[in-house]
Amino acid sequence: MKRISSFIKQATIILYLLSIQSCSAQSQLIADEKETVSVENLQYYLYFPKGYEETESEKFPLLLFLHGGGEAGGTLEDLKTNGPPKLLAEGKEFPFLILAPQNPYKRKWWNTRAVMQLLDTIIETNRVDIDRIYLSGLSRGGSAAWELAVQYPDKFAALAVVCGMTPVPYAAWINKKLPIWVFHGTEDKSIPISESEDMVTKLKEMGYDVTFTRYEGVGHNAWVRAYNTEELYEWLMKQKMTKE
Repeated sequence: MKRISSFIKQATIILYLLSIQSCSAQSQLIADEKETVSVENLQYYLYFPKGYEETESEKFPLLLFLHGGGEAGGTLEDLKTNGPPKLLAEGKEFPFLILAPQNPYKRKWWNTRAVMQLLDTIIETNRVDIDRIYLSGLSRGGSAAWELAVQYPDKFAALAVVCGMTPVPYAAWINKKLPIWVFHGTEDKSIPISESEDMVTKLKEMGYDVTFTRYEGVGHNAWVRAYNTEELYEWLMKQKMTKE
């Protein structure tokens, strides 16, 4: 009997230990919360048009320009190799302010939240017509421009995208009243023209105001022709946010 009693006690202890191990091995779902802070250091160029200083009461349109991957992560001077910053460096004048930030990371996408914080700061500290804020970008910057149009549908009066990747599934999130002009080269090997074709087709099916310029035989550097198109800037200046 003593042996049986001892065996029962030992078995009981073993079962107890096994049950503890079983409980400790179970997964747990814990609800918690942590406030995070992300800080981004954005260098940028800010261009002021002729007459800005003389007309202290007048507000001016502003173009937010986002560069491509080739200008990311280097010096601010790199921005002068393409797009409006290049034209400015060559002496071209524009009738609106131009904000051209630099993506500080060579291999990272644009931090669109940081870009918007910078834009809001520039708007608050300068005489910017908030109903005439234009958005444009090329390549990786063109992709970011689409993203901004999706995430901030009530911010921009016009959108011009050159050879950017597109968020087709979220096309309906873009402001239905936003005028859009898309440029792409048919021989683009980096970002296929199908990216723009699919997005333009989707937007037109939903009744958006979209213009699509295809450059036959042109590769990824479609921005050379796009940003040298004077009609683009004339078109931008005609656009204004419409109030509901």
